[in-house]
Amino acid sequence: MIGAVRWAILVAVALAACTNDTDPRWQLRHDRIVAIRTTPSHVPAGQTAVIDALVTSVDGGPAVQAPSAATATGALAGAVAPDGQGGWQVTAPDAAALDAARAALALAPGAPVPLEMSLRFEVGGETLTATKRAWFGDAQDNPTVGPITVDGAAPAAAIAVPFDADVALAIDQPAADRVNWLTSCGSLNNDDNEHAALLHVNPDDVTAGQLVVTVRDPGDGVAWQIWTMTSVAPARTD
Repeated sequence: MIGAVRWAILVAVALAACTNDTDPRWQLRHDRIVAIRTTPSHVPAGQTAVIDALVTSVDGGPAVQAPSAATATGALAGAVAPDGQGGWQVTAPDAAALDAARAALALAPGAPVPLEMSLRFEVGGETLTATKRAWFGDAQDNPTVGPITVDGAAPAAAIAVPFDADVALAIDQPAADRVNWLTSCGSLNNDDNEHAALLHVNPDDVTAGQLVVTVRDPGDGVAWQIWTMTSVAPARTD
């Protein structure tokens, strides 16, 4: 039950940070933070993980970007620091410091230790903020984006989809992973967390843009993939 509650809270925080009340969550033509990751997602004692995010803007579309500022709270707040290249990173403390943190948090011996971070990103001329949880003391990589099909076939880097027709999107991903599709070409019918969705380029939709899928595993690992996408309306005969 604790794990389910924690997962629900994290999802709520992510959605609050990355959406507003006027655009659907799948819309890439908006200034927003789509997903944040540390690489790796769980950091062994004494090792370092880089922080970055997938952001998107009205004019620029999706891009991978480092935070402009990062802070943390608690006894391990000093684990967050600039990476010397204009970005930010987290470094897991040594084993003794992690044991002390586990004791303070009433965690079991050897359990991963959470670090709550507040991050700032400059997106589309705005400063956007979001939270991210890093984990220290064990080892876990970000998930792998599973095989994708678009209209029943594996997509190329540049995807062409039919105009004014349903296009099936699907991913072969573990059921425990959360999957979200986003686009700036056409419209999506999907709600949050769908391993399969339908895309439709309507006559009044934008016909060139990007398609994105994000994957989040139960251990707070994050991955994404981006494609360019186009759809051509048939020539008018009248």
